[in-house]
Amino acid sequence: SRGKSILKAEAKVSIDTIEIGESVYNKEWSHGISPSGWESIERNKILLKSPTTTPQGKGHKSLNVALRKKLGLYANIRPCISYHPIIENKFGKFDIIVIRENEEDVYTGIEHRLTSDSYQCTKIITRSGSEKICRYAFEYAKRHNRKKITCLTKDNIMKMTDGAFHAAFDRIAKDYPNIQTEHHIVDIGMARV
Repeated sequence: SRGKSILKAEAKVSIDTIEIGESVYNKEWSHGISPSGWESIERNKILLKSPTTTPQGKGHKSLNVALRKKLGLYANIRPCISYHPIIENKFGKFDIIVIRENEEDVYTGIEHRLTSDSYQCTKIITRSGSEKICRYAFEYAKRHNRKKITCLTKDNIMKMTDGAFHAAFDRIAKDYPNIQTEHHIVDIGMARV
């Protein structure tokens, strides 16, 4: 393929192709990656992954979540940048980076069926995980000359879990006095975007 020919022109690269996703789930590997696939990823230290689909509301668990957990990919960085006025949009100029914790909260995927008509999802928040993602956000802001970080939680309702995350944010913020901080309940924060 064209991609392989470009790589070959630059450096001698050996490519391990591994099968992932639904076909691997169907072979009874619950994470969507076989043991030999994990070995290849760990040996090569690189994974160029194509998009994979996770069935919504049923079916196998998310391959992306399995990769995040196994490889410690705790930070999800989503740039939201407009190119206004070059590209018209409804909101004008904006430049927001969303940094989301990727391994905790409801991403643990712990669910239970309680009765024939009720289900429960467990939200896991740790002090260490909260501090790690908050520190990452502040370091990102520092490296990229960002002046402000906004923490969004739902600690008006989830006082213990989101309260712990909010407290971690406030603790870490003290180490970065040159970065302005604010906190909003997620509903209000999103309305202000």
